[in-house]
Amino acid sequence: MAKRAAGRVRWDPVWLLRVLMSVLVLERFQLIAGLLQVEMAGRTQMVFLNENVTIFCKIHDSPHLDIKSMGITWFQKTGKSETYTKLFQYFGNYRETSQRGAWVSLRSLQKGDASLQLPRVQLEDAGEYRCELVVTPQKAQGSVWLEVVAQPVSNLSEQVMVRDNKDRHILCTSSGFYPEHINITWKKWTQNDRHFREFSKNITIDHIVKNEDGTFNITSHLRLKPSLEDNGTIYQCVVWHVSLPTIQSLDFPLILHPESEKKTDWLSIGMIVVIIIGLIILLYIFLKTRDIRLPVVVFDNQEQGGTPSKR
Repeated sequence: MAKRAAGRVRWDPVWLLRVLMSVLVLERFQLIAGLLQVEMAGRTQMVFLNENVTIFCKIHDSPHLDIKSMGITWFQKTGKSETYTKLFQYFGNYRETSQRGAWVSLRSLQKGDASLQLPRVQLEDAGEYRCELVVTPQKAQGSVWLEVVAQPVSNLSEQVMVRDNKDRHILCTSSGFYPEHINITWKKWTQNDRHFREFSKNITIDHIVKNEDGTFNITSHLRLKPSLEDNGTIYQCVVWHVSLPTIQSLDFPLILHPESEKKTDWLSIGMIVVIIIGLIILLYIFLKTRDIRLPVVVFDNQEQGGTPSKR
């Protein structure tokens, strides 16, 4: 029993408290260092016009945070401005929001997500966004360029030319896109060459038109002088724009009526007209033959003792 008592170690409470505090401070420092590694969506984040946008700003490997002892501030610098504008700020119980309506979810912030919510993004919202995070005594920040785009809405139509009924005019229209640069090409598929081949003959492009909301419209014209050999040919309008995940392809199948069918149609119409005219003539003759003809009485010279006779 004496040996066992001699082998016991007596722990100093003050020493234990110091060790525990050192461990907690070390863990706190490691957590803070990890929390302040801000992750953005990259150098550029592409978003679509009129959509509700989330501008990413997350804390790498963050545990559950006490948002009362930290702060988050979002700044914006648009292309037309040289200074930063404060969009959102949160420190403890203090919260400040700009007229733009941007906000950060406090529930998400507890999990290390300081992403900014921006409702119905507009073209003028494009620019640099900076996320600043403070966890006393350290501070971290990250920036991202917000690019606002609008996808083109494309369609094919045929323009009817009254004076020139032999030509076919195909229109490929793209509207509501941003930025201004867009590429429209034409391809052709034939019965002989069953592959779409790009061509540039008889193609004209209108000047780009700017809409009131800042987006653009454009129309590409394809003029055709088709022959019977072109029947079944497929013309394809190909649209490329930076906002599209893939190219837009719109097909226009060319359907022609052979000239023999047109001549047959005119011949049929002519025969019907002739038959109608013939029936009218026969009806006229028939009615003429049914007219009542009165007898003509001729009187002989009475002085010569003549008598009346019918002729």
